[in-house]
Amino acid sequence: MKSYLSRRKFLNSSLKGIAGTCVGIALSDTARASDFSRLFTHPVSQNSDKLFFKISLAQWSLHRSFNDNKLKAEEFPVIAREQFNIDAVEYVNSLYAKYANKSEFWTKLKQRATDHGIRSLLIMVDDEGDLGNPNDKIRKKAVENHFKWVDHAKALGCHSIRVNGFGDGNKEEVSNALVDGMGSLGDYAAKMNINVVIENHGLYSSDGKWVADVISRIGKDNCGTLPDFGNFCTARKWGSTQDGTCPEVYDRYLGVKEMLPFAKGVSAKSYRFDKNGQETTIDYGKMLSIVKESGFTGYIGIEYEGSELSEPDGIIATKNLLISEGQKLS
Repeated sequence: MKSYLSRRKFLNSSLKGIAGTCVGIALSDTARASDFSRLFTHPVSQNSDKLFFKISLAQWSLHRSFNDNKLKAEEFPVIAREQFNIDAVEYVNSLYAKYANKSEFWTKLKQRATDHGIRSLLIMVDDEGDLGNPNDKIRKKAVENHFKWVDHAKALGCHSIRVNGFGDGNKEEVSNALVDGMGSLGDYAAKMNINVVIENHGLYSSDGKWVADVISRIGKDNCGTLPDFGNFCTARKWGSTQDGTCPEVYDRYLGVKEMLPFAKGVSAKSYRFDKNGQETTIDYGKMLSIVKESGFTGYIGIEYEGSELSEPDGIIATKNLLISEGQKLS
């Protein structure tokens, strides 16, 4: 608890501009007041009870703070509850690399989450090999590399692990390989009642129609998608579109719509905000309308990835925007 409190001071300093009827978002340490002084001049209600969806927090939103050792990864559930009043979280495997083979750690993390009323939803898994590699031996190894994260997801009480749809080859070759690789992983995960979900994360996986076809061909109830509002660059891995330099961008609204029928969760990516609190790259009103029309009522996870606002500020801006736009649809 002592180490948490010291880090709580760090977040509190980042959030110092929030109080009473002040603006609903604090200024970033690097932003000029003249640039952001008009942000949220009309405070947004923080009551999310009547939304058609629930709000969670993706750990990636604070990845710089974790990587810089300003925060400890094992404190994430506490931070989500105490600093942002969010009661559901999504973990990132790379932040727990040293615990990858320590089952006792996950039992303790589960207890920490439970003690603070936090629901653990999923683990985002990267860098464990390509499930869509056409080489049978390499693909099988990648599948086996993911097994431990299924085990940890089960220990935490999660419903899913998130995987990537990468592989070397043309669209058909990678698609066929991914059907096999993700399907095999799905068989293992099904024994533990865990879902395996693919996120649009660049290259072919940012083609919504391609992803939907892969999931349809796998044909397993526990294999689905995690549509992300922002990752629709088909020209490179990871798929970020925040800097406007991607030469091949899939229609984000179409892509999300195509993936939603298989969604076990949704990721609300955000980069930067205008003076009215709107995300400048993604039309949240339009995106949430698409989500609602699909019948999705689960968790939408905040995943702030910008740099103009601090990480805590960006999380709050995204939460406020989800609430304000969600209320219009409720």
